[in-house]
Amino acid sequence: MAIKTEPITINLGPQHPSTHGVFRLRVTFDGEEILDVEPVFGYLHRGTEKLAESRSYVQVVTLTDRLDYVASMSNNLAYVRAVEKLAGIEVPERAMYLRVIAAELQRIASHMMATGFLLNDMGAFATPLMYCFRERERILDMFEMLCGARITLSYMRPGGVFQDAPDDFWAALDTFLADEPGYIGELESLITGNEVVLARTRGVGVLSDEQAVADSVTGPMLRAAGVKWDIRKADPYEVYDRLDFDVPIGASGDTFDRYLVRIQEMRESLRIIRQCVERIPEGPVRPDLPYNLRPPEGDAYAAVEGPKGELGFYLVSDRSIAPYRCKIRAPSFINLTPLKKMVVGWKMSDLIVIFGSIDVVLGEVDR
Repeated sequence: MAIKTEPITINLGPQHPSTHGVFRLRVTFDGEEILDVEPVFGYLHRGTEKLAESRSYVQVVTLTDRLDYVASMSNNLAYVRAVEKLAGIEVPERAMYLRVIAAELQRIASHMMATGFLLNDMGAFATPLMYCFRERERILDMFEMLCGARITLSYMRPGGVFQDAPDDFWAALDTFLADEPGYIGELESLITGNEVVLARTRGVGVLSDEQAVADSVTGPMLRAAGVKWDIRKADPYEVYDRLDFDVPIGASGDTFDRYLVRIQEMRESLRIIRQCVERIPEGPVRPDLPYNLRPPEGDAYAAVEGPKGELGFYLVSDRSIAPYRCKIRAPSFINLTPLKKMVVGWKMSDLIVIFGSIDVVLGEVDR
């Protein structure tokens, strides 16, 4: 006998821990099956792009920290590269190597959080998430050595970095590089072959390569769909063109591939950092620039391969000490575009896992 059912719409968030911030989803169900999803944001809006217009070019660095606050170094780097392009500033070679080291450490820290919270979204709280937090803490210790901060770092500056790395940073980095491959392997041994993880992720939330490209998706989400696109290779910046590393890609674009690509990228980041440590030259880390920069009239866009994808800043100068306009290309925001296509037809528990595999931070979604 057929049972008559009616669709029902419920709210998920904006206070739910599995929305990874103040994100709201209006989800329409038929029984347990998802029929429609409407993303809603606006609860965190801080007007970062508008605030940038009333701060000097150097002061804006602190605003970038608060965007993807799990990857502040990457935000710093994308912004200062846009300023340097706008003002025609040359960056010392040692500073470029330090920037790459910092950016790749940040990639590892960000991917650790993406992996830990994905497992948390599946219901496994204690072990995998705490393992990921443990390794992230070691990276934050090194960031504190570099700039005195652990989260909102403000380490990058137009023309270079705030200061050179102290001796204890290099000692801590050497220990980290020796230990981390084993810790990543330990983490993967808990997850990759786990039958519960496989059941919850294999074939779940598939994003095809055609759809990913059509929706301008970037980062691990795009590469998990089998598209070998990485700005560090396609349009190298800093010293990436001097370094040897691979770009991991997935086969099916499902939730499991998004997890596995991040694991593989952490190993490639360690490989990049080792090469930087071996090759970094002596020298200055920042040129002598006026505190209040006045770039010539014009505009510039610069992007980096952030942990979540293409992170870009578009700046317009009117020769004043502050940007006339600032526009941010935030990967967390763009990568949410195919969410509806990925979750319709699945169930609530699948939605939580699929959404978690996208890896968003609402600070840059709701900027």
